[in-house]
Amino acid sequence: MSTETDVAWLTAAEMRAWRAYIETGADLTNALERDLAEVGLTLGDYQVLVYLSEAEGRALRMTDLAEMLQLSPSGLTRRLDGLVAGGHVTRRGSADDRRVMMAVLTESGRDVLERCAPHHVASVRRHIFDHLDDAQVEAMASIFSAIAAGLSADDTQPGAADRRNEGS
Repeated sequence: MSTETDVAWLTAAEMRAWRAYIETGADLTNALERDLAEVGLTLGDYQVLVYLSEAEGRALRMTDLAEMLQLSPSGLTRRLDGLVAGGHVTRRGSADDRRVMMAVLTESGRDVLERCAPHHVASVRRHIFDHLDDAQVEAMASIFSAIAAGLSADDTQPGAADRRNEGS
């Protein structure tokens, strides 16, 4: 653990950027959640439907889906429960390996996603992209790609899996 004298304190510009992010992130997520609630989904539900819709055969191994969503196995089970109850996702054994469970997008789930996608895209546009010019959009993509690369590099460090699963 570093001491106060070892810390590279944030510059004024870095502090403005950090505060803008931290003070806006939760509000943005809440706005996107509210808009999806109008069509009966959560942001997490929507993300599951998107990942499954993009997967080969509209199916993913449960372990792979949990990793993509950054959830523990029990967290994924809870996330899928409502989608399964609604008939949008099914769980089934893998044809290739009986030990493996698959999450599969149903026709109902595909229909829900197709119905909700325009609503969600309009929400994302209204809350994010309508406030940015082209250069800011490019900067945003570059910024979050760089942060993702840094986080990915951190995940290769010893103990990363333990840190990732804390609180799951």
